[in-house]
Amino acid sequence: MKTILTFLTGFVLCASTATKAAEKSNALTRAEKKDGWRLLFNGKSLDGWQPYSGKGEIGNGWAVRDGLLIKQADTKGGDIMTIDSFEDFEFSWEWNIAEAGNNGVKYFITKERGKAIGHEYQLLDDEKHPDGKNGTKRLLAAFYDVLPVDTEKTFNGTGEWNSSRLVVKGNHVEHWLNGTKVLSYECGSKAVMDAVKGSKFKSVEGFGKKVRGHILLTDHKDECLFRNLKLRELK
Repeated sequence: MKTILTFLTGFVLCASTATKAAEKSNALTRAEKKDGWRLLFNGKSLDGWQPYSGKGEIGNGWAVRDGLLIKQADTKGGDIMTIDSFEDFEFSWEWNIAEAGNNGVKYFITKERGKAIGHEYQLLDDEKHPDGKNGTKRLLAAFYDVLPVDTEKTFNGTGEWNSSRLVVKGNHVEHWLNGTKVLSYECGSKAVMDAVKGSKFKSVEGFGKKVRGHILLTDHKDECLFRNLKLRELK
């Protein structure tokens, strides 16, 4: 009986700890509020998000559970994007991807293109996902298929939480991973436009240039968890 009670007590404590951890997520500090940050995910619902098409409901491949936004494995949900669009902004998020997983955060997404095409911050298990063998431009934190990271990066590993940040100010863009700036580029620059010519986006009109757009989470078959999605518009 004592052993059972000890087990149950431990279980309750673990559950309580998990609940408290979830409660601390998806919240803004007083300083963040003062600095103009807003939550893009409230930890309870998909309010503020829509299918890329803008029609119908978000597919059941996306779930909200225990304060997490979950892209469920092998379940179709479709790409989802913010209802609001942004021009100059700072966006931060935490993510936890499954082993051999693939996902991505796209920005500069517009409905006018007719497809969910935009610049993408790649989320990938470089070591075990097949795309990790397709060149540095498709690795974690790269500008997908266009530019590789330009410095050493730190990945906490699959099944662990990682933090990313995206900064867009004028034509200047920065990709951050776990507190380190790993890539910066200028939209519309010769370096970017030349790189676009060698990418899968070479025939997409205006790709590589700055546009006002939505932020989009991609639907891949692999599980990926998100929390603490925060954004502030820059002036």
